[in-house]
Amino acid sequence: MEAAGSANDLNGVRTLAGEHFVLRTRYFDDQLLGSPRPQVVIMAAGLDTRAFRLPWPPGTRLFELDLPELLEFKEDALRDLRAQPTCDRVVVPCDLREDWATALIQAGHDPNRPTAWLLEGLFMFLPPDAGEQLLYWVSALSARGSTLALEHVNRAFRDLPQMRAVHERFDALDARWRSDVEDPIEWLDGYGWDAEVTHQVDLAARHQRAVPAITDPRKVGDARIWLASATRTV
Repeated sequence: MEAAGSANDLNGVRTLAGEHFVLRTRYFDDQLLGSPRPQVVIMAAGLDTRAFRLPWPPGTRLFELDLPELLEFKEDALRDLRAQPTCDRVVVPCDLREDWATALIQAGHDPNRPTAWLLEGLFMFLPPDAGEQLLYWVSALSARGSTLALEHVNRAFRDLPQMRAVHERFDALDARWRSDVEDPIEWLDGYGWDAEVTHQVDLAARHQRAVPAITDPRKVGDARIWLASATRTV
C-alpha cells in the first residue's frame, strides 16, 4: 500500500528475497482460493489486501487480525482509497501474544465450521513457546476439513551468511527472528494437520520463473524457507 511510505529500511531484504516474496504471494493466494472455506482468517494481517484483490466465492467471511494501531492506520488508508472488499471483511484488533482467540470468536468466527488459515511471515518472529501456543489455538479453533498455509524457516536458513545483514536490519527494527523448525510436516502432524511442503524450485518451475537465489539449493545448501499447506484431519 502506498500509504505505508518508503521501505528504505528494508531495501536489503527486498534485494535479497524480493523474487521469493513474489512466488510466496502467489503460493498463498492459490492455497486460499484452491481450498475455499466459508471462513478465512489472516493472522498478523498487516497491510495485506487479499480481502480486496482476490475473487472470493460468494458468502466468504474473512477475518484480519493484527495490532489495533496498525489496523487503524490501514483502515484510514483504505477509506481514503474508497476500497471495497470482495468478501465479508471483519477486522479484529488484538495482540497475538494475548487472548486473540476470544476476540476472534466474539467477532463472529465459528470454530464448528471449517476455516482457511493464513500465517504468512509470522512464525520466525515468535519465540518457540509463543509459536507453539499460537498453533495450539489455531488448531483448537479448526473444525475437521479446515486448511492452513504457513511459512517458516529452518536453522540453516537463519544461519546463512547472506542473512546476516538482514538480521541486523530486523534487530534494529525490533523484529528479530526467534525460532525455526526442522520438519514442518512432523510439527503440524503433532497438532492434527496433514501437511505437505512445496519447494521453491518446484514453485518457480510451475510459474515459469527463475528460482530465487535465496532459496536455490545450489547456492544455499540445506537452508530452507518452508512453504507448507495442511488440512485438519481430526
